[in-house]
Amino acid sequence: MQNIQPKLTLVGAGPGDPELITVKGFKAIQQARVILYDALSNNELLEHAPANCLKRFVGKRAGMYVYTQDEINRMIVKYALTYGSVVRLKGGDAFVFGRGQEELAFAQQFDIAVEVIPGITSAIAVPGINKIPVTARNVSEGFWVITGTTQRGEMSRDLDHAIRSNTTVVVLMGMSKLEEIAAAYQAQGKGDTPAAIIQDGSLPHQKIGVGNVSDLRDIALKQDLRNPAIIVVGEVVRFHEAFQQVVKEIKMAV
Repeated sequence: MQNIQPKLTLVGAGPGDPELITVKGFKAIQQARVILYDALSNNELLEHAPANCLKRFVGKRAGMYVYTQDEINRMIVKYALTYGSVVRLKGGDAFVFGRGQEELAFAQQFDIAVEVIPGITSAIAVPGINKIPVTARNVSEGFWVITGTTQRGEMSRDLDHAIRSNTTVVVLMGMSKLEEIAAAYQAQGKGDTPAAIIQDGSLPHQKIGVGNVSDLRDIALKQDLRNPAIIVVGEVVRFHEAFQQVVKEIKMAV
């Protein structure tokens, strides 16, 4: 009988572009016996798995979960004990709102070895690809990465603290909360803070809309922006050429 050595490898697939996965993550895919993948991990990466690798989609589509997190945890254990090497392929980084810690902890309860291979999070990569730095000397001394939708479906309470910090704020999973985000900034007298919404960042068909945070909803409607998208708020957005063009057009109109 084959000697099974159960192992879970949490692999961050990066922001979308399949070439933005790490070399180590790519090698893990090439050696996997089972891959459990999410909707935000690029399916092109699956083409590099062994021919006999079992591939299971466990993400969310059309707002519906195929499996609950508890079911995914049990699948990880079942496949690791049966096949050995299980790769859990997640968009971005497994530890940035990816519930990677929950899967790691559950697997360890069954004495399954766990390796974490970090991924490039969209919170930094997507603004960067669009020449928006999350930090810039004399402009922003730090950045916050906040979830727009908590487990209870609410906006993160950290947003109010982030707004007071005068640093860059990146909101993930926040497209359903555009009006709430705008209202929070307006409540603190910062409705004119530059903002950008970037959909499908790093992919050839990505879309971007820029303006002031008070106009987030209008920006999304005008550019027809939808999930998956990130929201970047802060003075650093002024570095983007599209924002500079908006400012130029406003000045000309005046």
